[in-house]
Amino acid sequence: MTMTDYVFTPDVPVTLPVAGSQQRFPVGRVFCVGRNYPWPDSQGQARKPPVFFMKPASNVIDATGEVQYPTQTEDFAHEIELVVAIGESGANIPESEALAHVWGYAAGLDLTRRDVQRQAKEQGLPWEGAKVFDGAAPMTAIVPVSRAGHPAGELWLNVNGQERQRDSLDNQIWSVSEVISRISQAIPLRAGDLIMTGSPAGVDTLHPGDLINAGIDGIGQLEMRVGPRP
Repeated sequence: MTMTDYVFTPDVPVTLPVAGSQQRFPVGRVFCVGRNYPWPDSQGQARKPPVFFMKPASNVIDATGEVQYPTQTEDFAHEIELVVAIGESGANIPESEALAHVWGYAAGLDLTRRDVQRQAKEQGLPWEGAKVFDGAAPMTAIVPVSRAGHPAGELWLNVNGQERQRDSLDNQIWSVSEVISRISQAIPLRAGDLIMTGSPAGVDTLHPGDLINAGIDGIGQLEMRVGPRP
């Protein structure tokens, strides 16, 4: 076998722990869904097509220790989300078959430069400047479907012991099956892809020293402290 002659040494692949196992889940692409729960300003509205954006795999970290405070923001915000780990590739996946492509689930934080995001929305610009930075996607260990099935409980987030976010996974505007199907119609999904499925109301600002406790019933919990401003 011929060794590939790389220009420089490639990075080690990004992986996440698997709950109850020594295995690691190799992370491919990270798809994210915007606004997938009823918020106060959207109550009673007909559901709109979901908005998708992406984070690079390099933003994914184990949800332990310190949350790195990013540069270029005065409004650093938390968003707790259900993370879907894809285990079987597929394109144009019917909703009725979508859950068969799920390997497992995790709890994740979609950390955001909220002020940068607001400015991007006002100017019709992409969200990458708000969503992409080192450590922007902390995630718990992935719980295999074979062990815990598909979750149907609540997700929640506290900061310094005060609850900020709580909702039921059943209240997602677009279900996991629908989200998988829609993404796969635009681009074939691959084993290793992650989907962050949106955050409930209560998104708010984080400050250096804040302690974040968050989790999803039956999936996992995390505790992280916000680090100093750079």
